[in-house]
Amino acid sequence: MKDKKKWIIGISACVLLMVSVFFVFNQGKSNEQVVTEYFELLKKKDYKQMYQMLNSKTVYTPTQKYFVEKYKEFYEEIDAKNIQIKILDEQDNVIEYLIYIDTLAGRITYRNKVGVKNEQIQFNKELIMDGYTDGCKIKITTYNPEKRGRILDRNGKVLAEDGKGYSVGLVKGKLNGENDYGQIAQYLETDVETLQKKMSASWINDDSFVPIKTVSEATKNDLINKNILGINGVKISTVSIRTYPYDKVASHIVGYVQNVNAEDLKKHKNEGYNSTSVIGRSGIEAAYEEKLRGITSGKIDLVDKNDKVIKELCHKEVKMSPQDITLTIDIDLQQSLYNEYQNDKSASVALNPKTGEVLALVSTPSYSNNDFVLGLSTDKWNALNNDVNQPLMSRYKQTYTPGSSMKPITAAIGLETKAIDPDKDLVAKDKWQKDSSWGNYYVTTLHAPSPNNLKNAITYSDNVYFARSALNIGKDNLFGSVTTNG
Repeated sequence: MKDKKKWIIGISACVLLMVSVFFVFNQGKSNEQVVTEYFELLKKKDYKQMYQMLNSKTVYTPTQKYFVEKYKEFYEEIDAKNIQIKILDEQDNVIEYLIYIDTLAGRITYRNKVGVKNEQIQFNKELIMDGYTDGCKIKITTYNPEKRGRILDRNGKVLAEDGKGYSVGLVKGKLNGENDYGQIAQYLETDVETLQKKMSASWINDDSFVPIKTVSEATKNDLINKNILGINGVKISTVSIRTYPYDKVASHIVGYVQNVNAEDLKKHKNEGYNSTSVIGRSGIEAAYEEKLRGITSGKIDLVDKNDKVIKELCHKEVKMSPQDITLTIDIDLQQSLYNEYQNDKSASVALNPKTGEVLALVSTPSYSNNDFVLGLSTDKWNALNNDVNQPLMSRYKQTYTPGSSMKPITAAIGLETKAIDPDKDLVAKDKWQKDSSWGNYYVTTLHAPSPNNLKNAITYSDNVYFARSALNIGKDNLFGSVTTNG
């Protein structure tokens, strides 16, 4: 009997132990774990898996398509990053939490409560966003600095600044139909088809001003002198544009700005650019875009279908005004070098030998950066691209194999002392020595051009030619001239 009792007690203990172990290992996730997991999926933008965590018996549960579209629309439009939640409290299977969302316009922070049942989220609309209601949407407003920073030379002379331009346009209701399109197109260096296309836009009313071309003051004056304003419907208005006072002299360094295109808007999404913005396209304008443009401020609102603000979600005020950029360039020196070589294919660089500062950087032939701001006609653009002299190329950025720096100096001394006849052919030699007193030593060269004259010797950096010329010049003349000229 005692053995039977022991056996029953043992069995009961084992069953109790097994039940306890089962309970410990199968009690499931806590409500806090479920909510945390839900927002971890939000960080990963796994909206479909988030939807799978919802309790379908919630009073209001959206369709998966609606759920995914709304989360994607809201969180990707505001460029949501660093999403964090902090569990504040739990009562009766309801979790109260605080959520932080970093966005392009600052941080969104709000409290919400969410029920959890059977390890499933009981959906409520504020899970999507604070203040969310059906039909609402996100509205992002950015505030761009009004002016762009200037580009200056070392002495404060302006190389780029915001200035005045002139927009030549048409007022549809005042035109003589399309009868004058041919004459207008000729004045503005365009074609009738372009005018027709611009004037057929759906937004145009009879009193709308439709800009056709932006021109400089000189061009504006020329058009007025030709009586373009005598054509019914033609109007000229003043606009703000980027101007480059030194134009071709410094265009490769300074660069230019242009209106943004679709690719720019995609690349710089959420940085405050819109369809009317300009962006640095090359040179300093592009390299220092952020400093020249300044950083935009902005806010994010939740609005209804009529754009009425339901709630301001966040607001960022950034106090970084556009900055001027001062270069080491001396524009007067730059101008002198450009004037000297403007018709040649050349690259010129002037450095301060003590500091290494770049004082001038010239590439010729050059192009007009003002033309890019005002807008190039197809003919002008094709002419620039097809020009055999390649004016768009920054020649100082190309790779060249330099000759020995002493050779031009040796040539100059030889010409001055009459020791070198520039046209004389010394007869090309790959290696050379003065006489047998040099033993096994020979001067060698990689290129021995023929005829072996001064021009070819400099072009091909002929070591042998200049070694022979140096002997003809003589030690005293060579060293004396080098010492005298520093």
